[in-house]
Amino acid sequence: MLKTQSLTLGYGDSIIIEELDLTIPKGEISVLIGGNGCGKSTLLRSMARLLKPHDGDVLLNGKEINRYSSRKVAQEMAILPQSPVAPEGLTVLQLVKQGRYPYQGFLQQWSAKDEEAVQNALASTGMLELQDRFVDELSGGQRQRAWIAMTLAQDTDIILLDEPTTYLDMTHQIEILDLLFELNERENRTIVMVLHDLNLACRYAHNLIAVKDRTVYKQGKPEEVISCEMVRHVFEMNCQVTTDPLFGTPLCIPHGRGRCIVQQPANPAVAQ
Repeated sequence: MLKTQSLTLGYGDSIIIEELDLTIPKGEISVLIGGNGCGKSTLLRSMARLLKPHDGDVLLNGKEINRYSSRKVAQEMAILPQSPVAPEGLTVLQLVKQGRYPYQGFLQQWSAKDEEAVQNALASTGMLELQDRFVDELSGGQRQRAWIAMTLAQDTDIILLDEPTTYLDMTHQIEILDLLFELNERENRTIVMVLHDLNLACRYAHNLIAVKDRTVYKQGKPEEVISCEMVRHVFEMNCQVTTDPLFGTPLCIPHGRGRCIVQQPANPAVAQ
């Protein structure tokens, strides 16, 4: 459904992604990982047609995305940027209704189908009881749920999210990721998101995409991608990789300084 073909991206003369060929698996959760400034968000914005490529193409359903109208793209794909801000005085219901704008027009006014999509989105995100609250009065987790509800109201097969757990505490991070996981399981939505937490990325992703040096360093199932060598190369960090005792997914334990209650090896070289 969504792929890039010899895609080169950048800002001015600065190239961020170069000649990238990437296919996003349909009906799966794909997570982009990589160091700061490696191009994860840039790539996501380009796939949503928010950034014009220097060269190459983004293909949506086998067709160059720039050949679609903006309305058609918005009917096929929804994107939630990092840290979105709602206008002051907007209620949750008003925000979620904006997800239906791609379906409105001079001859196509608000319909029963629009109303159903909005109510389903509110219900799916647990926001029905909060629909009359102002968005700026909500907690961080509730506000993020409201934005996700808006993307769901768009009723697209593909959802792109740029760091959807940013600034959220651990409880709300899990809450949001569980919601996205359930949407994928229940409705077979294709979800692509940027995450910084490697362990959460491993837990929720079917497909992990590690970005480094303007391209994809490695792609596949988390257990195929995550290794000490990959973390050292992509993040320039030493770590130990073990198995998550609850989920069986890779668990990355970074090296570093801190209070230690276990005996360290006598030879410092062993810790490397």
